Amino acid sequence: MKYPKKYLDEIKLKLKVSQVVSKTVKLKKRGKEFIGLSPFTTEKTPSFTVSDEKGFYHCFSSGEHGNIFDFLMKTQSLKFGEAVRQLASDAGMQPYRFTSLDLEKEKRYQTYTKILKEYSNYHHKLIFEKNSIAFDYLKKRGISEETIIEFQIGFVNENSEYYNELSKKFNEKEILDTGLFYKNERYNKFINRFHSRIIFPIKNIVGDIIAFGGRIIEDKKIAKYINSPETEFYKKGKHIFNLERAKSNPKRNQEVIVVEGYMDVISIYSSGIKNVVSNSGIALTENQINLLWRFFSQPIICLDGDSSGQKAAIRIAENLLPYIKENNKINFVSLPNGVDPDDYIKAKGKEDFEKLLKKNLSIEEFIWKINLNKLDRSDPFAITKFEKMFRSLCYSIRDETLKKYILEHYLEKIKKLTPLQRDKSKFNKKNNKNYRILSETKKISIAKDHLSKEEIKEYSIMYIIYNYPEIISPRIEILEGINFSTKILNEIKGKILSLISKGELKEENISKLSREYLNLIKDINQNSVIKNIFLKKNHDEQVELLNELLKELNDIKFSKKIDQQEDKLMREFDEKSLSDLIELKSQINKD
Repeated sequence: MKYPKKYLDEIKLKLKVSQVVSKTVKLKKRGKEFIGLSPFTTEKTPSFTVSDEKGFYHCFSSGEHGNIFDFLMKTQSLKFGEAVRQLASDAGMQPYRFTSLDLEKEKRYQTYTKILKEYSNYHHKLIFEKNSIAFDYLKKRGISEETIIEFQIGFVNENSEYYNELSKKFNEKEILDTGLFYKNERYNKFINRFHSRIIFPIKNIVGDIIAFGGRIIEDKKIAKYINSPETEFYKKGKHIFNLERAKSNPKRNQEVIVVEGYMDVISIYSSGIKNVVSNSGIALTENQINLLWRFFSQPIICLDGDSSGQKAAIRIAENLLPYIKENNKINFVSLPNGVDPDDYIKAKGKEDFEKLLKKNLSIEEFIWKINLNKLDRSDPFAITKFEKMFRSLCYSIRDETLKKYILEHYLEKIKKLTPLQRDKSKFNKKNNKNYRILSETKKISIAKDHLSKEEIKEYSIMYIIYNYPEIISPRIEILEGINFSTKILNEIKGKILSLISKGELKEENISKLSREYLNLIKDINQNSVIKNIFLKKNHDEQVELLNELLKELNDIKFSKKIDQQEDKLMREFDEKSLSDLIELKSQINKD
C-alpha cells in the first residue's frame, strides 16, 4: 500500500537526516554538512557526507545515496513500510492507518497538484511572449528574467480560455476544486480567477504548488491583490510564501524576514537576502509562526510603513505574544511612513536595509513602544487602563517563567510614567504636591475607630461621588469597575453613577436618594474627614486626591485577597492553592 506523500514529507520535516544517521554513524560537523566513516564500506578516511539542508546522505566510496527511509532500509535491511513505521515513531507521529478515504484523498491531491503545475507552467511561458505587458511591468519594477524564472512568475491575460485546455484532461469538478476558475452562470462560461494579473505560485514546505497569489498590473477597478480561495489542500493560515526556499538558506543567527507582499519577497530575495517570506497579506497565525519556528528561532516582522501595515503589525504582535518562548522569539522592524520593503530596498539598497533590520525590536518592546506613543501620560485613568492592558497581555503568555519576568519588566516601566516616581530624586515634603496628597489621605485612615481602613476609603470615595458629580462624570467607567465591601454601598454607588451618566442627577432625584438611603448618606457625610480637606482644594488637586484614594483602596483589597489566599493555603495545602497564591503575588507592583 502506498503511503501518502504528505505523511512521508511530515516525517522528513520532523527528523533531520543527521539525527537518524548519527544513531549508526559517528558524525562530525564540517561547515553546513556532516562527515563520517561509511556504513557501507570499510574505510579509514571519512567519505560519507550528510546534508540536513538538502535532506540526503551520500557515500563517495560506495556511491550509495538517499534519504532517511533509504538509510534505514539499507543499513537495517528493513522493508519500506517498516522503515516508515519506525521513523514515524521516532518523530512522535501515529502509525498511518490506510482506509479507502485516505486513498481517495491522496488521489485527489495528486490530481490537484498536477492541475496547478500545468496551470503554472502554461502561464509562466506567456510572460515571455513578444510585447508582453507583464514582462515590461516586472522589468520596470527591477525584477530580472532570472528571478522571474526562479519564482515561476506567470501572467494570465484578460480573456483567458485556459479552462478549455484543462478540460481535455480533467473533469469539471476536479478543475473547479482547485479554485482557479469559477462559473459565470449568466453566460454559462468558466472564468479564470486570475485574469489580467501576474501570478505567483504558492508552494507548500516540500515544494508542491498548492495555490497562487495574483497582482493586477493595469489600472482596473478590481482588487490589487488576490489569493486562491481556500481549498481542501490550501488553508491560508497554514502556509507561508517562499518558505520552501528560505528554509534552505538559513542565516547563522536564525533570522527570517516576514513581509506582506509577494513583490516585497521577490525584491528582497533578488537583492541577495534569501531568508525572506510573506504572510500573503493575512494576519500571521499560530500555525504559521510555529511553522517558521521549525527553521528559524527569530522571525523579524517587517510590514509596510503605512497606517494599515503598522496596525497589522501591532495586531500580529499582540496575537502572537502568548506563544513566545526562550528559544522562540519574534522581532519587529518599523519602516518610514508610507514605505514598503520593496520601495525601501530599491531606494536605499541591500546594505541600508540590513542596517535597518539590525535595529529590530523584540515583540515585548515593540508592543510597549506602539502603545506608549498613544498614551496620555498626564491622565492617571489612562495610565490605569494602560497598566491593565499590559497585565492582560502578559497573563496570556503560556511560558510561566517568561510571563513572570515580562510582567515585572512592564510594571517597572509603568512605575516610571507616574509623576510621583519621576520626581523621586527631587522629593521635598514642604513643596511636593504629591506628598501632601498622600499625607492627607493617611489622615483619613486613622479618622474613625469604628470603621476599617477599607471602609474609610470607600466612604471617602462615596462622599466625592455623591457631592462632586462634575469630577466623577469623566471617570464613570473606572468607578463602575470598583466593588465596594458591602452590598448597600455598591447599590447606592450604582444608582448615582447611572444618574450622572444620563445627566439626571437633579434635585428631585437627589432628594429621592436621600430619603431612600437616609442613614447611609448621613453616615458617609459624618465619617468622611475628606470633606474638610476637599473644600480647600482646586479642581486638579481634587482629582489627584480621588486618584490617590482609588489607588489605596485597590492596594487594601489586593492585600486582603492575598491574606485570604494564604489562609486557604494553610488550610488545604494543595498545589492549586499554592499556584493561585504565586499568581496573585506576581501581580504586585512593588515600590
